[in-house]
This record gives sequence, C-alpha cells and structure tokens, in this order.
Amino acid sequence: MSGTTLDYHRDSPSLRVVDAIATTTDTDPLELEPLYNVVDPEALDRLFRADADVTASVRFEYDGHTVEVRSDDTVVVDGVVHDGA
Repeated sequence: MSGTTLDYHRDSPSLRVVDAIATTTDTDPLELEPLYNVVDPEALDRLFRADADVTASVRFEYDGHTVEVRSDDTVVVDGVVHDGA
C-alpha cells in the first residue's frame, strides 16, 4: 500500500478527500457531489489541523466509497492511501 502525509501548508484534509475521490473515480472534482452534503468540511479541517493534539480517525461514505481521514495525516479511500502529488 502506498502512502503520503498531508501537507497542511498546501492543502486541507477536506480538499485532499475531494482530490482522492476524484482520482479514485476518474472524475473532475467539480463534478462530484459537494463534500458538505456528506460531512462538514470545516469541522474535518479543524479536527485534523497541524497543531491539533489528537489521535483520531473519521470514516464516512462519499460517492459510494469508504473514506477515512486519520490523525497520522493520511487520507484513505477504500483501503488505499492516496497522495496529493
């Protein structure tokens, strides 16, 4: 399984989720259902901000896929860790 860490100075966790789903489904991110219909993107970004001292993960369904955002800075879609490169 390949992996990467989130770059909090460049991308927010919510934007990384959208990018990972777009990559998984080979869909333009602008054509996806808005993330806010599934989870509160601002809450997701606050929970996993760089200075947060928390060990957590959030799992939810988005566009028919299981998404997990982890406090170890990873975004996982259907068990596959996605990088933002």
